Amino acid sequence: MNHAVPMQAVVPAPGFWLGVRCVGGELHEIAFLAEEVTPVEAIDPASAALAAEATRQLAAWLEDPTTRFELPLAAAGTPFQRRVWAAIAAIPCGETRSYGEIARELGSSARAVGGACGANPLPIVVPCHRVIAADGRLGGFAHSDGGFLLEVKRWLLQHERCHA
Repeated sequence: MNHAVPMQAVVPAPGFWLGVRCVGGELHEIAFLAEEVTPVEAIDPASAALAAEATRQLAAWLEDPTTRFELPLAAAGTPFQRRVWAAIAAIPCGETRSYGEIARELGSSARAVGGACGANPLPIVVPCHRVIAADGRLGGFAHSDGGFLLEVKRWLLQHERCHA
């Protein structure tokens, strides 16, 4: 799996890599990569510094999943997606919520919440992996319902010792 957009940093994780993309001193994307890619140099010093800091914080999270992120995040998504992402960000480490629970909280549908989860450009920082199906199944992950990305979600939940 090759990622189309160049990443300024790549963080190794168990069985995958995390690609980091910053623009103008804001974190724009964290991508799950099935293979290591060569990072590109950031265009501006603020993005280079942020990519280094994001790498440091992601590595700390890989060591201790209770690590809290303090990074400038790029504003992205529709108003509805931002509401879903705010609800997801409020899920404590070690816990999960169902798509339906978040949908009821926001007056929406589970399918719409799933779509917003899949569009999340900042997984881990906005922990969409903590959202699962009502029956305890994993559900989807990053617009995928199987394969590599679902294995990544399984690992993320185990890493955080999540319970429903």
